[in-house]
Amino acid sequence: MAYITLRDVQLAFGGPALLDGANFNLERGERVCLIGRNGEGKSTLLKLIEGSLLPDAGEVSLQNGITISMLAQDVPMSSGKVADIVADGAGEAAAVLKAYHEASDACVLGDMDACDRMGNLQHKLDQLDGWALENKVNAILSKMGLDPNADLADLSGGRKRRVLLARALLTQPDVLLLDEPTNHLDVESIEWLEKFLLDQNNLTLLFISHDRAFVDSIATRIVELDRGVLRSYEGNYSRYLDLKAQQLEAEEKQNALFDKKLAEEEAWIRQGIKARRTRNEGRVRALKALREESKARRFQQGKVNMAAQEANRSGKLVFEIEHLQVAFGNQAPIIKDFSALVLRGDRIGLVGDNGVGKTTLIKAILGEIEHGGSVKTGTQLEIAYFDQLRNVLDLEKSVKDNVSEGSDFVDVNGQRRHIYSYLQDFLFSPERARTPVKALSGGERNRILLAKLLLKPSNLIVMDEPTNDLDMVTLELLEEMLSDYKGTLLLISHDRAFMDNVVTSTWVFDGKGNIDEYIGGYQDYLQQRPDQTVVDQKSDVKKAVAKAEAAAAAPQAKKVKLSYKDQRALEQLPGEIEALEQEQAELSEKLADGSWFVTDAEAATKASQRLAEIDEELLEKLERWDELENLANGN
Repeated sequence: MAYITLRDVQLAFGGPALLDGANFNLERGERVCLIGRNGEGKSTLLKLIEGSLLPDAGEVSLQNGITISMLAQDVPMSSGKVADIVADGAGEAAAVLKAYHEASDACVLGDMDACDRMGNLQHKLDQLDGWALENKVNAILSKMGLDPNADLADLSGGRKRRVLLARALLTQPDVLLLDEPTNHLDVESIEWLEKFLLDQNNLTLLFISHDRAFVDSIATRIVELDRGVLRSYEGNYSRYLDLKAQQLEAEEKQNALFDKKLAEEEAWIRQGIKARRTRNEGRVRALKALREESKARRFQQGKVNMAAQEANRSGKLVFEIEHLQVAFGNQAPIIKDFSALVLRGDRIGLVGDNGVGKTTLIKAILGEIEHGGSVKTGTQLEIAYFDQLRNVLDLEKSVKDNVSEGSDFVDVNGQRRHIYSYLQDFLFSPERARTPVKALSGGERNRILLAKLLLKPSNLIVMDEPTNDLDMVTLELLEEMLSDYKGTLLLISHDRAFMDNVVTSTWVFDGKGNIDEYIGGYQDYLQQRPDQTVVDQKSDVKKAVAKAEAAAAAPQAKKVKLSYKDQRALEQLPGEIEALEQEQAELSEKLADGSWFVTDAEAATKASQRLAEIDEELLEKLERWDELENLANGN
């Protein structure tokens, strides 16, 4: 039996149903990524499974005895001792243990009443097995590299996320629910989280993420929430994209056939009485049913339509940075002796842990804070700045007023457009455009920033964490826009796939004030960094030596007689390969027009998976055939 099962689940909050007859199974040991557009209801689905929400109809069933723990999306800003916050995940025993530690601290300071309370609390701890809880807390904090006595308020976003994860894992749940676990984490913390989750044996995961590199590393299956329906896709994100494209093509063809049929019937019903004399009531009822189906049809959410307004070209030199240094008070410099040349058209990514000075460097270059050294700025620069803190948004004002600053019209590439028309390019309906920003989700706020940013003509775009909360479709459109941008880009991001697809060079912060420059994106940096270069060189030398030794030690090949089993395999392999190629051709032909995904989506998905299996089998058999022929010929 599956750990979690959803059967025909319905849920709506006044608008279109977030879940419309949704079905889903989560099996033991799976790591399933839940994806979908902003506002589709992914976080709501996790709350249904966790039990904090109930469906309007349908059933959410859990296997008897399983435990579920959830890591929420938001990182708390409150303070408190790390050990106490982690222990809170264990309920009553945690509260008693916390009270015992508080009484113990007070008793040491001479509070005799606290000393008396310790006896009662100790008795309760014995009953609740609270001492074992303390050992568990210390063990998991040690495993995660956290100080049990640290104050949560003093920790970075990545460390806070570790504390919450430790709390969620304390009770050793069977299923862990994660809502955007990589949001606001630096690259090092994301890579740590990947490794930690992969090392947890038998932990079943259901997680929401828009970080494609994280999804590819962790997920064994992808489930998409699209217009209230859950669809499953085996494999990684790249595999999902292929299958999704086939599904959408089939859906488009099916909709076209439906629309043609409806148009024909509407034309028939509008004919004169004589022409319709032979009509039958069944045909009229069928037309009514077609009309109802057309009204109920839900189309896929549109895509953001974004384009940068480019100003006149800047000078070839954008920034000449020499011996730049930034320090605050008497502290060690956060940036020391940094020199670089930024030319028109460069797309530079800034990478490093939280707090190492990436945003500080941007502000120093733009002249917003004092610094040592010099920054020579090029001519005719027009800058558009995307702020990760969203400080440029007035939370009390509407979307419309934030973007157009009170005007009903905006200028877009020399054309005058009504603000509601422009905001629809960013998926804001007129009603949504009148909503105060404080009522919107993080993804919607980021879209407002993009809409505001792209109204400003620029030849230098500065972006500080633009990818947080954006869905994958919008991320890919933003990538495409930035890749086509003719100006210069300075980009701070922890999204490794986004960096790889956009930037042409990378500035890497080591956390000690030093910044090194590498050609290419994040993966290129990993290949070029000094420690990796040394490892690769040593590995290459070892491989070359081993290959030379093996070649010298190998005796002259002689033609050998194959065993009976190998001889039979050699004779049968051509036929087996031919049969696989035939099956491959038949399945490819059936999947070619996409209609199979409409008539039987499950069978079509299995067929797509079988095609991948055939590729592997063909490769194995071809390699085996080559090996046996070489052996038979003495090669």
